[in-house]
Amino acid sequence: MSERDLFANFERMRREMDELFGDVFGRRALHGRQRGGFSPAVDVFYEGDPPRAVLHAELAGIDPAEVTLEVVGRELVICGHRRPDVEEGRAYQQLEIDFGPFRRVIALGADVAADEARATYLDGILRIELPLVPSERVARSVRIETRGGEGQRP
Repeated sequence: MSERDLFANFERMRREMDELFGDVFGRRALHGRQRGGFSPAVDVFYEGDPPRAVLHAELAGIDPAEVTLEVVGRELVICGHRRPDVEEGRAYQQLEIDFGPFRRVIALGADVAADEARATYLDGILRIELPLVPSERVARSVRIETRGGEGQRP
């Protein structure tokens, strides 16, 4: 099993635990409680020529103007806010769509060219394309120093 698969399984398990225990601990309370936000689902894959990392974030019902993206090293940070669609005078039978602020930090498996990133939003899915930085695969000689101060040439 690859390392990416392992982390994807942990993330899936965390979401399932949140769903299982969310109601028990009052996350879905309708009245009298502040909600702490949520964590949108994200898919990450690599494709293309030139190669790029592609992320799909499920952000249905979120105004793209309320979303910010930042690349920090090998991490993509997605922050935003989903406003509640709760109105006075309605009698809710069920309220399951999470709202509030969110912040996701997604580890990338390669260095990316952040200045060339592109993001599009369509039908509730935010697609972020990050071109990969080509790895430097040039052989280089390394000088070996000895205690006497003189170096040996390879």
